[in-house]
Amino acid sequence: MRFDPPLEEGRLLRRYKRFLADIETSSGELLTIHCPNTGSMLNCMAEGAKVWFSRSNDPKRKLPGTWEVGETPHGRLAVINTGRANALVEEALNAGVISELNGFAALKREVPYGQERSRIDFRLEFADGPAYIEVKSVTLGFADSRIAAFPDARTERGSKHLRELAALARSGTRAVQLYCVNLSEIDAVRPAEEIDPAYAAALREAKAAGVEVLAYGADISAGEVRLVRRLEVLS
Repeated sequence: MRFDPPLEEGRLLRRYKRFLADIETSSGELLTIHCPNTGSMLNCMAEGAKVWFSRSNDPKRKLPGTWEVGETPHGRLAVINTGRANALVEEALNAGVISELNGFAALKREVPYGQERSRIDFRLEFADGPAYIEVKSVTLGFADSRIAAFPDARTERGSKHLRELAALARSGTRAVQLYCVNLSEIDAVRPAEEIDPAYAAALREAKAAGVEVLAYGADISAGEVRLVRRLEVLS
C-alpha cells in the first residue's frame, strides 16, 4: 500500500479525546488532525516524536489531516491508522503473501455471521467451503523485546469475535484469527494477558476449538506499508 499523495512529516504535541492529535509540521505549521485509533496506544506514542500524516483538501472535513504512521518511544514505526489493517490484509491476500490462505476463488468483506450478530472482516470462498477471517491490528511493543502483544486495552468486542470464530470451528467451518502486526522490528506476537486476561483466555479457547491463529508483520515507511512475512504466535 503506497501513500498517494505522499505523507507529510511533523512531530506530536499531544493526543487527546481519543480522536484528536495536535502536531507541528516540519514547516512549523500547528495542526489538529484526526487520530483514527480507538485503542489506548500504549507504548505507541510519545510527545515530540515524529509523525506522518495524510492531508485532506476536502472542505467538508472538520480536520485537515489524518495521523497515519508514528515513531514509538522505542524507535520503531507503527501504523496508527487502524483502518489500514483490512486494506493491508486484502492486498496481501490478493498477492498470495499469506500462503495459508492461498487458492480462494472469491473474497467478500464485512459479512454478517454468528449468534452474537457480528460481521467478519473477510469471507474467502474455497472449493471445499468458506473460511472466515477476523483481522486485528497490533501496535503494542515493548523495550528490548521483539515480541508484540494484543490488545493494548480491554476489549470485550475482541473476545466476542473469538467466541464467534470458535463456534464456527466447532461446526466444521474454517475460522482464522489474523493479527496484522503494524509495528516494525517484530518477530512474534502474544496475547496481552496482563492487560486483558479475558481476551487471552478466549484466544486459548478458540485455538482449542480449532481456530487457526496467524500473524503477519509489516514493512513500514513514510511512503509505503506492506505485509511481508509470517510471525510466530505465542500462547
